[in-house]
Amino acid sequence: MENITKNISHPWHGIIAGAQTPKMVNALIEIPKGSRCKYEVDKSSGLLKLDRIIYSSFHYPVNYGFIPQTLGDDGDPLDILVICSESIQPLCLSEAKVIGNMQMIDSGKADDKIIAVASGDPQFSHIEEITQLPEHFLLMLKNYFEQYKVLENKKVEINEFQTKEKAWQVVNDAIDLYLQQFKNHDTSK
Repeated sequence: MENITKNISHPWHGIIAGAQTPKMVNALIEIPKGSRCKYEVDKSSGLLKLDRIIYSSFHYPVNYGFIPQTLGDDGDPLDILVICSESIQPLCLSEAKVIGNMQMIDSGKADDKIIAVASGDPQFSHIEEITQLPEHFLLMLKNYFEQYKVLENKKVEINEFQTKEKAWQVVNDAIDLYLQQFKNHDTSK
């Protein structure tokens, strides 16, 4: 029997960040909007694993994932929040337009969250800047991420929401950091 895994790519290493990076990126969704399950791609196997159920009664307000072939300051792939009118299934690849960044500190570590809109969603694809989002939506995001770990006795702070130009810089820096860390990594696996 033929080895069925020979053409399967690791979601973090085997998919490019995007041909139009940093303005338009590939987002690999781990957690659909509305979920309380904290899924994440396992770094060694590439499989989707259940990390935990969110301790609070909160649900993820947006689709949550990462940008492939990036590395954030926290040692994980760069996080991305993809705004879409629908929940996007885990392990789905979504083209996303970067519109801003949420500068977050999680337990004392920088943990940027790129904010993007799903390019295939006509309800949001026209948005170009984070300032076009309703103020209440940004307050809701800030509240969610500041509160969702309180019952785990972990502190999260949101410093500020940043422009798309700052977000593009964060994406480029995360790509550079990834290349430094994994320059000899075989991305076909």
